Amino acid sequence: MRIALDNAAGVNIVTSYEPGEVRIRDRPFTTSLIALPDRLFPDWEHGRPAELRAASLALILEQRPEVLILGTGETQVFPDPASFVPLMDFGIGFEIMDNGAACRTYNILLAEGRRVALALMLADGEQ
Repeated sequence: MRIALDNAAGVNIVTSYEPGEVRIRDRPFTTSLIALPDRLFPDWEHGRPAELRAASLALILEQRPEVLILGTGETQVFPDPASFVPLMDFGIGFEIMDNGAACRTYNILLAEGRRVALALMLADGEQ
């Protein structure tokens, strides 16, 4: 699906998403990643929801976003709730959704000028 915002010059907008691939500013990615409006962290090593731990989110905590949008693959899968305790401790909101919804939501929050982080799990489909 093609996803785009008209006023997103200079930010890491999701321009399209297909299962197993996301394009950010038209650059393709096929591995799990973290995107913020002004920074990209490709090759995030946490590709499956069952493997997510609090330490998996350390890089996101360092960036201090207002909210984290976590895409867990082609279906919404809820990781261990204990993984999100550090986010709650720092007052960082979070939502868990499938990757398509996560990409759309991230773009909407970008358009609102929010400091949002997108973490996408683009693993081989195993949950």
